[in-house]
Amino acid sequence: MKRNKVLGGLLGLCIGDALGLPVEFNPRSALKATPVTDMIGYGTHNQPPGTWSDDSSLTFCLAESLCNGFNLRDIAAKFVKWLYESYWTPHGKVFDVGNTTCTAIARLKEGVNPLEAGLADEFSNGNGSLMRILPLAFYLEKSDIEQQFEITHQVSCLTHRHLRSQIACGIYIQVAINLLKGNTPKEAYENMKCTVSDYYSKCPYITELHHFNRIIESDISRLPEAAIKSSSYVVDTLEASLWCLLNSNSYADTVLTAVNLGGDTDTLGAVTGGLAGIYYGYDGLPQKWVTRLARAKDIMELGERLYSAIYKA
Repeated sequence: MKRNKVLGGLLGLCIGDALGLPVEFNPRSALKATPVTDMIGYGTHNQPPGTWSDDSSLTFCLAESLCNGFNLRDIAAKFVKWLYESYWTPHGKVFDVGNTTCTAIARLKEGVNPLEAGLADEFSNGNGSLMRILPLAFYLEKSDIEQQFEITHQVSCLTHRHLRSQIACGIYIQVAINLLKGNTPKEAYENMKCTVSDYYSKCPYITELHHFNRIIESDISRLPEAAIKSSSYVVDTLEASLWCLLNSNSYADTVLTAVNLGGDTDTLGAVTGGLAGIYYGYDGLPQKWVTRLARAKDIMELGERLYSAIYKA
């Protein structure tokens, strides 16, 4: 059961990324007219079908590091190896990286403390830490609540140190952990609200909590599509991913709904696909999309290693 969810999470994230990559930056209106219905290629980044972006690359770097336990410096070293040596790339080349992430990894390379490498200003709240945080759900599932939040925040800080980005990652990992425990998306969402409201109702987090009111204080799933934004702002990405998960009935429907919102389609596809992949499992992923992924066998092997390291230890 857990193996199905680990493989589903990693591959589900990567499929969502690959579905969204060719149409990144396309407006919602264009995708309404010509929606994505299958895994295509080229488009925005001129890459072949099945290509994934930095979202998946950094997710795989984190997953690989966690196979040997939690070590912030090792995660940082793998991020540096990705950016400067094209490690865990689909075709041996880095072709897309956000400015905040790039700056932070350059700081890591220079030897800056991993907990201080990420940018901490309010304008550095893109979705660059949220997009890669998913593997922590597997590692932290059996940890106590304090550790779940503390480690999630630390891993966000590698590239995104502002409290808002840390909170977004904390919310996302709580949803993922609840899905891992067998909750439905609705149950996972409601359980997350209770845990998050309690944990973040203290300093320093409480000053930032109002940015997440649409998620925590109400039901994000009830909003109309027009109210859901799909930019690279971390709160927009988190809201959109939860909205898609809560308003869909299959893995394919969830990720296609996400990608067709337009905007930052690869990251929204990845963030949404990770949650949907955990819930629907590897068995719920369309096999035609799995086999079309670049380095599909390598990703499967990584998933098996992560599962064995965490759940068979």
